[in-house]
Amino acid sequence: MSIQQIHAIIEGSIQVKQALLKDEQLVLEIEKIVHAITHAFKQGNAVYFAGNGGSAADAQHLAAEFSGRFYKDRKALPSDALHCNSSYLTAVANDYSYDVIYARLLEGIAKPGDVLVGISTSGNSGNIVKAFEMAKSIGVVTVGFTGAAGGKMKELSDFLINIPSTTTPRIQESHILVGHIICELVEENIFGK
Repeated sequence: MSIQQIHAIIEGSIQVKQALLKDEQLVLEIEKIVHAITHAFKQGNAVYFAGNGGSAADAQHLAAEFSGRFYKDRKALPSDALHCNSSYLTAVANDYSYDVIYARLLEGIAKPGDVLVGISTSGNSGNIVKAFEMAKSIGVVTVGFTGAAGGKMKELSDFLINIPSTTTPRIQESHILVGHIICELVEENIFGK
C-alpha cells in the first residue's frame, strides 16, 4: 500500500461523481425519481428497497432515512428494506429459491402505486430482476440503481440510475450519494425546508 494508491482511489471516486454531475440525463432522472417517490408517499403508498451484500446494507440505510429521518424531526414515512426479516429470508431461500426472496414478499405486501428501489451494481441480480418482474405485475413503480450498463434491470426499470462506472466500489459510493439526494429532496418536498 502507498500514499499514491490512496490518492488514486479517492481520485477514481471523484471522477465517477464528476461524470455523474455532467450527465444531464441522469440528473433529470434523479429529479423524476424524487417526484415519483414524493407522489407515492403523498398518496399513502410505501417505498421498498432491495439489494444483496453491500447493496443490501445500502437498501437498509436508505429505507431508514425515510422511516426514521434525514434532516428533519418529522412523521415517519412508510419505507423498509425487504431483507430485514431473517426468518422469512432463510425459509423462502430454502423452501423455494434465493431468486424469489423479494418477489414473494412483494406479492404479499406491495400494492399498486408503491415504489421498489432495487440496487444491483451489475443490474443482473436474479432476485432483484424477479422482484422487478413481480412489481410490474402488481403496478409497483420500479427504480433501478445499477452500474453503467444497467443489465437486465434496464428494461424493467421505470426509472434507472446507471452510474457511469464498471467498478463495484465506485458504483456503490455513487449509489449512496444519489440515494441521499433523493431522501433529502423527498423529505423537503413533503415536510418543507
